[in-house]
Amino acid sequence: MSSRNVIVVLYDGVQSLDVTGPMEVFSGAHRHPGPARYALRTVSPGGAPVRTSSGLRLVPDGDLESERPGAGTTLLVPGGRYTGDFAPEITDWLRAHGGSVERLVSVCTGSLLLAEAGLLDGRRATTHWYVCERMARDYPAVTVEPDPVYVRDGPVSTSAGVTAGIDLALALVEEDHGRELALSVARHLVVFLRRPGNQAQFSAQLAAQTARREPLREVQHWITEHPEEDLSVEALATRAALSPRHFARSFQAETGVTPGRYVERVRVEHARRLLEEGGEGIAQISRACGYGNPEALRRAFVKALGQPPAEYRRRFGTPPRPTPDP
Repeated sequence: MSSRNVIVVLYDGVQSLDVTGPMEVFSGAHRHPGPARYALRTVSPGGAPVRTSSGLRLVPDGDLESERPGAGTTLLVPGGRYTGDFAPEITDWLRAHGGSVERLVSVCTGSLLLAEAGLLDGRRATTHWYVCERMARDYPAVTVEPDPVYVRDGPVSTSAGVTAGIDLALALVEEDHGRELALSVARHLVVFLRRPGNQAQFSAQLAAQTARREPLREVQHWITEHPEEDLSVEALATRAALSPRHFARSFQAETGVTPGRYVERVRVEHARRLLEEGGEGIAQISRACGYGNPEALRRAFVKALGQPPAEYRRRFGTPPRPTPDP
């Protein structure tokens, strides 16, 4: 199999990790023993060096204007500082060539460049949570999905903020060369979790606000540390020394989510980690996460991630260790 071309567009103000994260994934796969897999190339307007949002200076391989990507090319557009103004030399070039590549990929606010070029019209897409609302308002022809870490719609793939570009690049490597190579690259990069695309951008703790009052904050910590316990509204209200009605109303007012929703997010996240680690079977994980039985865990996983626990483990974890003979 011949190597695939990966072209990365650079410009002043680009987010450096949006560039280097996916490039490390593709280059890691390329360096793996075996045939050549990816040929990476960076381009910028005029071929000039660019200054990233953090001040890092990047020197591209070539001039954007002379680049003519086509079949077999993955074109990657990273994000950067978003001011609402787009360099016409970039959006015009994307409009002219973005539709002819094999795969069109964006990281973070790079999806806004694709939207400005009209390449996301009629498609589903995501971007950094901070600009999802603005993207939906400014580009009504795009179906913006604010929650997933990445969205794939035909040949176009868009990812959420910054490190989500690594998740998407790993998914592309898995598509091109199989799960084992993608996992090998992930291990080399010490990536804790190769997240599925439909996983929410935030963990339960980040998605919810931290409660202002100490009793409610203590309850949040208790939920995270004891997912196997009775986490009903009544039990949590007792821990907070509040009536169930007052607790539920106060918890939602201070965190932005209901107690039940918060508990569900925490339990699913805990179950994900246990499945990835591969130490226990599904029944044991169900009990450890407070579900009681595998069917309850299965329903929660399908609702949150669109797939059952066994499929999640097959794709993103390791098999449970066999129980030794007595």
